[in-house]
Amino acid sequence: MSMVNDKRSYHSIKSLPVDFRYTGDQGADRTMLLDTISENAEKLRDSSDGAANGRGHVGSDSDESPYGSLNVPAKDGASLADDDDDNNKDTSTPVRPIKQSYTDSKWSDTTPYTSKKKIQSWVQLPDGNWELGTVLQTTGNDSVITLPEGKVLKVSSETLIPANPDILDGVDDLMQLSYLNEPSVLYNLQYRYDRDLIYTKAGPVLVAVNPFKKVLLYGNDYIEAYKRKSLDNPHVYAITDTAMCEMIRDEVNQSIIISGESGAGKTETAKIAMQYLAALGGGSGIEYEILKTNPILEAFGNAKTLRNNNSSRFGKLIEIHFSETGKISGANIQTCKISSTTHSFNKIIVQCCRIIETLLNLLLFLLLHQMRFLVPYSFAREDCFCEQSRVVQCSEGERSYHIFYQLCAGASSSLKDKLNLKNADEFKYLRQSNCFTISGVDDAEQFRVVLDALDIVHVSKEDQDSVFAMLAAVLWLGNVSFTSVDSENHVEPVIDEGLTTVATLIGCKVEDLKLALSTRKMRVVRRNDTIIQKLTLAQAMDTRDALAKSIYSCLFDWLVEQINKSLAVGKRRTGRSISILDIYGFESFERNSFEQFCINYANERLQQHFNRHLFKLEQEEYIQDGIDWAKVDFEDNQDCLNLFEKKPLGLQSLLDEESTFPNGTDLSFANKLKQHLSSNPCFQGERGKVFRVCHYAGEVTYDTTGFLEKNRDLLHSDSIELLSSCTCPLPQAFASSMRNQSEKAVVGALHRSGGADSQKLSVTTKFKSQLFQLMQRLESTTPHFIRCIKPNNFQSPGGYNQGLILQQLRCCGVLEVVRISRSGFPTRMSHQKFARRYGFLLLEHVVSQDPLSVSVAILHQFNILPEMYQVGYTKLFFRTGQIGVLEDTRNRTLHGILRVQSCFRGHQARCQLREFRRGITTLQSFIRGERVRKEYAGILRRHRAAISIQKHARARILRKKFNRVREASTSMQSVIRGWLVRRCSGDIGLVQFGGRKCNEPEEVPVKSSFLAELQRHVLRAEAALRVKEEENDILHQRLQQYENRWSEYELKMKSMEEVWQKQMRSLRSSLSIAKKSLAFDDSERNSDASVNGTEERESSRDTGNNLRIQENGGGSASPGLSVIGRLAEEFEQRSQVFGDDAKFLVEVKSGQSEASLDPDHELQRLKQMFEAWKKDYGSRLRETKVILNKLGGEEGSAEKVRRKWWGRRSSMRMR
Repeated sequence: MSMVNDKRSYHSIKSLPVDFRYTGDQGADRTMLLDTISENAEKLRDSSDGAANGRGHVGSDSDESPYGSLNVPAKDGASLADDDDDNNKDTSTPVRPIKQSYTDSKWSDTTPYTSKKKIQSWVQLPDGNWELGTVLQTTGNDSVITLPEGKVLKVSSETLIPANPDILDGVDDLMQLSYLNEPSVLYNLQYRYDRDLIYTKAGPVLVAVNPFKKVLLYGNDYIEAYKRKSLDNPHVYAITDTAMCEMIRDEVNQSIIISGESGAGKTETAKIAMQYLAALGGGSGIEYEILKTNPILEAFGNAKTLRNNNSSRFGKLIEIHFSETGKISGANIQTCKISSTTHSFNKIIVQCCRIIETLLNLLLFLLLHQMRFLVPYSFAREDCFCEQSRVVQCSEGERSYHIFYQLCAGASSSLKDKLNLKNADEFKYLRQSNCFTISGVDDAEQFRVVLDALDIVHVSKEDQDSVFAMLAAVLWLGNVSFTSVDSENHVEPVIDEGLTTVATLIGCKVEDLKLALSTRKMRVVRRNDTIIQKLTLAQAMDTRDALAKSIYSCLFDWLVEQINKSLAVGKRRTGRSISILDIYGFESFERNSFEQFCINYANERLQQHFNRHLFKLEQEEYIQDGIDWAKVDFEDNQDCLNLFEKKPLGLQSLLDEESTFPNGTDLSFANKLKQHLSSNPCFQGERGKVFRVCHYAGEVTYDTTGFLEKNRDLLHSDSIELLSSCTCPLPQAFASSMRNQSEKAVVGALHRSGGADSQKLSVTTKFKSQLFQLMQRLESTTPHFIRCIKPNNFQSPGGYNQGLILQQLRCCGVLEVVRISRSGFPTRMSHQKFARRYGFLLLEHVVSQDPLSVSVAILHQFNILPEMYQVGYTKLFFRTGQIGVLEDTRNRTLHGILRVQSCFRGHQARCQLREFRRGITTLQSFIRGERVRKEYAGILRRHRAAISIQKHARARILRKKFNRVREASTSMQSVIRGWLVRRCSGDIGLVQFGGRKCNEPEEVPVKSSFLAELQRHVLRAEAALRVKEEENDILHQRLQQYENRWSEYELKMKSMEEVWQKQMRSLRSSLSIAKKSLAFDDSERNSDASVNGTEERESSRDTGNNLRIQENGGGSASPGLSVIGRLAEEFEQRSQVFGDDAKFLVEVKSGQSEASLDPDHELQRLKQMFEAWKKDYGSRLRETKVILNKLGGEEGSAEKVRRKWWGRRSSMRMR
């Protein structure tokens, strides 16, 4: 679509004159946005209509402007979530004529103009709709125009309205339109509506057109996009995000005011705003409770009407509190309601007079002349539920409140048995309208949703049972019937299922309930007497209905109180809050009664609030700050508000005054209005009980029938006493609340509205008080306005009724809002804040540091054109979008600063990390070395112990074996020797063996030949023994040689170790002297002393300085000390490693340790490693010397002395 393709090009359009070329706010990408549309257009549009094709940078939201609603029944059709289908067929009731305001011609750009260069123009057809046509020919004051379908018309040139170029079709902000007139606005809204772009900005106001279907504009993806500012299209999310940002930035409470007629989508819009706030401030868990209040309030406060399947019958203000971190911490719900709970006061007076006439004829004259001393026991309630009459009476095709049908459809069998519930069509209150269901809505499922919501907001199961009992009691009250008891038509309730069920549910006696519904107590003030009067059928039914409506109203108030308690748990008061107002819109029906009177008055007050913030306060601030400003006229409704509120001759004052008179009637009230208000331009009297009021949205005709009764809103004490005597806690709480509220007398300014000092608050006075409290809360916030538009009366997707939409746009003053926003200065900032916020962007220093001079310098530096701003006494005023240039530059600069800071801090962090890692590595090496050395020492001890054990074990085994061999050899030798002896002495001899029991030698006869053989063997053994002894001597000689060589080796090792130790000591002394020298050099540089004296004096002085530096915690130590320290640490580590390795090789060589290596080869390799390390260490030491010499100072003499000293030390170390 062309709108989508061209929207990006209008993203930076600002509010400038059409003929003004402006360079955009994106640096080098600044481009010319729009030139003169046409010469004729320049001549015709006034200064405000010539406001720029600029898109406003204003972050505010939309307006809550009420409007005139039409009495046109709706058809079935799909609806947005809160605007469901309606089953009533279209009756095509004509639109009520609404007085055209003077702005209709002022803002419609209908001034004569020449159409020579105009190709397209708007022409109004006889049916009132606008059509876009092409001008074919212009002759004099007449023009020939052709319509899209080919029809050719001849019209007056003065009636043609200029059309915008095609490039502006579907712009998302009406401020971008070159020609701001009604047909252009209607066409632009329709263009976007046909493409499911239901949101359009009108300056600071968001216009939302109900699509009556689901559109793909919501969900987590869209929420994230608006949070990241990647989307900036008009949307409820954008309005809510702006309110959130302004609350955090300015620390000022915000409010989002949503208005529109029934079926425009107010409730759904409020829920969407709450969902976005829950997504932004979620995390604490309470946001889920806030969202779950919607099903409860909709079930108990919404109903199906002819215009809307989910119409809110009350106004609510949801105040969401935030913590310091921007998280939701709590919420509070305030309702604005109207009561119609009344009883016929005049009928009671007539009946009382009859009783008094028959009983006290003597006092008849006095009572007739002083009727004010005869009053019924009654109490006035402060919080009155909107449209309570819907509880007991519904029109055809409508429904009562949703909760009744949900309870009947979704209650469990046990709950139904407990409450004696039946189907909805069996209760009189619900079957009056013959409408029990809504297309596409499952009441049973909705009831389960309500139960879950009640659990989430911490309403206990006992309280839930009590709530459902009260609802059932209201339904059963409608089934209570009456029977006549005498000839005067006095009645009493029939004791049937209805009466007994009501008594059981509210916890009272049947007789008490019967008495409260059939009699009335009257009190004579002067005599302090009480008269009991029986009621007629009409009076009894009124009493029954009044009790039902009061119970339901108190129940709604109690639920709101419980919800507020739940949402306030743990709430931290930070003063930051965002309030969302969802309130009924302007109403105008064929017959308008007391409810429309109050609703339209509330909308007048809200329109005044809208005017104050967008018109009055805007222009007053311009004048007070002394800027050059041409005042723009707008339609002010102050006269209409004076008509309602003026004392003592205002509509409300006269209504309260007439309500105090017992003999006052609706007709007398109407006559009094005509008598006192006929001169008011906003008032017009009609015949009979009818009068007209000229509201900001149009004229409305009111019928005063029932005004006085509804305004009195008196509930008799019999009903209060009945509720207080109940055993159930809820009715008792209701009675206590009504008694407390009835004790509030009229005080302050409201006290002078008429009547006696003891007068109770009337409904009008209470409603006005509630409305004033609501307005006070709104006045303390920064408002954001959302205007919901109903495109057709049939709830049909795609339907677009120009007349209906135009009527609603006129009601909220969209064109006036765009006019002032385009021609005004919506962005303003004090000099101090501007200088503080953007002062750091200055490239040059400003001589004068006062905020004004700094601000002007900033404007000049960024080439902000003089037409785009004005300097006031205390503030700077900018046209729409200009502050965005500075904000973009500031954001980019801050981003760059943060980038530099992040890089620098990252570098610091990395350096610290490297140092930390090196420290950790060193510490780990020490710990691991110590652990390995301990493990090695343990292994070595175990190895030595194993060797020792093996040695002793092997020695023991060898000793045993040796002893056995020796014993065997001895025995063999003795035998052989004996044999030899015997052989020498004869062939046979005796060989004696020991071991006999009696120690007698055993004699063995041996032949002499055997002895000779044995002797030969002995000789050979002795020869072999001598050979072995000679070999043993040779081995002893070799062993002696090895021992000598080992002694020489040990001597060499000792000498080598001494050399190493000397070299180590030399290196250590060099390092120590280097440290001292560096410390001394630092000390000399600080004291500017020259390097003099001998080497010993230098060393002594360096040692002292080093000690002083260490004692003082390091002071400003030289960077070289750390280098020398690391070299010293390396030297200590290497010396320890080489020493341990050499010691181990010595142990292996001596046999104290076992290892599969060659000690000589390893010793040679260790020596080579030591020489290589020593050479490398020496070179690094020399390099360190050179670096430290460069770091050393600028004094030439000191440098020479140090070089000489280093040279001497190096030569000594190399030796």
